Amino acid sequence: MKVPPMLFVLFVCQALAAAQQPSVAQHPLRRQYSEGQKLAYHMKGVNESWHYEIDAEGIVKKDSSGRFFEEFRWTNMISDGHPVSLAPSAIAYRQKLTLDPAQNPSAPDLKDADPKMIGPITDLMTFYADLWLPSKLGVLRKAGDHFYFHNFMPPSSWADGKRVLVGEDAIDFDMTFKSLDPASSTAQIEIKHVPPQKQALPLKADWMKEPVASAQNNWIEITRNSDGKYEAGVGLETFAVELNVSTTDGHIVSATMDNPVNTVERICEDESLAKCSEPKRHEILRRIEITQKP
Repeated sequence: MKVPPMLFVLFVCQALAAAQQPSVAQHPLRRQYSEGQKLAYHMKGVNESWHYEIDAEGIVKKDSSGRFFEEFRWTNMISDGHPVSLAPSAIAYRQKLTLDPAQNPSAPDLKDADPKMIGPITDLMTFYADLWLPSKLGVLRKAGDHFYFHNFMPPSSWADGKRVLVGEDAIDFDMTFKSLDPASSTAQIEIKHVPPQKQALPLKADWMKEPVASAQNNWIEITRNSDGKYEAGVGLETFAVELNVSTTDGHIVSATMDNPVNTVERICEDESLAKCSEPKRHEILRRIEITQKP
């Protein structure tokens, strides 16, 4: 298992918590909250052979400190063309999100979430965190602006030291203000999650250093299975997120995410990963989109 991508974005968000805030006038993407505003999105997802749809219905609220947030509930799930009855815990679940650069986004509490909901919940979080980042940095202010954010945080790890011995990925952020449409009062923003320019992962074996795809490998996982052998994988994971943002109040109008994952996996007899089986390629393409409902 690997860390959901939005968790890695959150590691960066936490590191930026003390950064200087851009002014409203300087940053046209900044979210302008109004208590009681309602938002609803229809999400469509493709994860290899699985196709699903689901609705997220939200409302803007204030916490006890007067800070705004958006609270969403999930309804109307369709899996491979068939309606799905959500568990009571999924019906009762509420997801809190924010685009306020003065607040630090936090990971959703998934301990009581229906397993079918983890993908939609974390993907919606990714859209919000990806828009929060340029708003926090104050770097995309007009069409044509571009900013490459070299991530100064160490690679994120999901290793537990027992079954998962090594589990890490590393990404930088390539951000572009693509266009502005005054007629519809929207801005088009692109956020790419890309491999760092310098290798940052502990690649234990020479075969792991050979690029699996078009760029250097930025994902690695080594697990120990029940018969004492090692399952090792290395690969390239990227995200291309496009956001259509209201320039009136900064809310997300629509968004898409393309998430290709290309890996090479081997079964090894030794922890040094020198005595291994022939490589087996594993390719995944995930595509997620959300559109605002009337």
